[in-house]
Amino acid sequence: MYSKETAIQLRDEIINYLNTGLLPFWISRTVDNQYGGFLTHFDQFGNDSGEDEKSLIAQSRSVFTYSSAHRAGYGGGKLAEMAKHGVDFLIDKMWDHEYGGFYWMVNRKGEVTIDEKIIYGHSFAIYSLSEYTLATGDPRGKEYAEKVFDLLQKYAVDTYYGGYWEMFLRNWDLKGSGAAGGDRKTLDAHMHLMEAFTTLYECTGQQVHRRKLLEIIELLTKKIMHPEYGTGIPQFWADWTVAPQIKFDIVWGWDRFSEDGQKASAEDNTSYGHNSEFAWLLMHALDILGLPYDTHREQIIKSYSHSVDYGVDWEHGGVYVEGSHAGDVYDREKEFWQQAEMLIGMLDAFRYLKDEKYWKAYVNVHRFVFDKMINHALGEWWPLMTRQGEPIWKHMSHSWKINYHDVRSMVQSVVRLNKILDSDL
Repeated sequence: MYSKETAIQLRDEIINYLNTGLLPFWISRTVDNQYGGFLTHFDQFGNDSGEDEKSLIAQSRSVFTYSSAHRAGYGGGKLAEMAKHGVDFLIDKMWDHEYGGFYWMVNRKGEVTIDEKIIYGHSFAIYSLSEYTLATGDPRGKEYAEKVFDLLQKYAVDTYYGGYWEMFLRNWDLKGSGAAGGDRKTLDAHMHLMEAFTTLYECTGQQVHRRKLLEIIELLTKKIMHPEYGTGIPQFWADWTVAPQIKFDIVWGWDRFSEDGQKASAEDNTSYGHNSEFAWLLMHALDILGLPYDTHREQIIKSYSHSVDYGVDWEHGGVYVEGSHAGDVYDREKEFWQQAEMLIGMLDAFRYLKDEKYWKAYVNVHRFVFDKMINHALGEWWPLMTRQGEPIWKHMSHSWKINYHDVRSMVQSVVRLNKILDSDL
């Protein structure tokens, strides 16, 4: 049962961990004072693994992390300095001055190694740069976030079926089919465009950004979420018919695929973490838009209830990776980012719907994270664990496992626990 005493205890546990474990891990080792930007590859002992890459996804997510944690009051100013350091690198080394947009990958020195334009990465550029201006007042963030937004409207919008194409060559020509990804659309990219447009609109207040946010919410709720179960469908063809989920040449997420690059149950799988993340991001978007949660009450309930009813491991703790839309669990391992998104989602679900099952789910995942998933010797999270909570992958960070999910989860969990404590629950 919910109690204020438990909520205070859990909140204080998070704040202490943020200040003494998680943020110090990054503050002490990620800034590259030689070449700019951030080092983002650390082994199980927290040492630089030597990987010679700086990806758009890891650099931009790092900017978001440090900006948002600074805006929430952490770091004593140090995180704002780190965010500026990251923005300097993004603009100086990763911006394409000829065609516009950010390159997907550079090496440590900032030399371009993959010059393609990937919408998933650009969603995080908008998100992080908008957050940076909100956190620091530096107008460069807003300026470049708007530039990216305008490029997407020019080159990436599918004016026939709606939504956004996602995989482009350097000059914004659409890539080919199959693993090149030029003929598919994804939940992942469109969900992250929703969070990007939310923060962009919060930053600028411009009506065009509001309209595009409302448009993508409509697309997500009407085309991308399952019409019966309200769960996220991973991949689509151009016309929004369901496509078998495959692994792209430009990879993100690094989930477990079969050797032929296709998921088991490729046309019937959904991520419990994504469903929880989608619902809380939708609620946040509604907050910024000034709209009531009841505008999308049915969708929010379906997303949250599926995550709790099928995704929570009540025996060993934590949330599973994925399963079918109807409820069968396919993957019982425990991955870092699903835990992170479930924490925020369950607090928002409890805050809005006032159902004790969401509080119980929050406490369950919180204890799994703090008792098993955090590598307390270093302060960071293990990336992937067995169902029972034994580490499978042991690196502390690489391009796909960076500070964005776990720091955001801790910061936003404190915000939501405070809201709950201030309410009449």
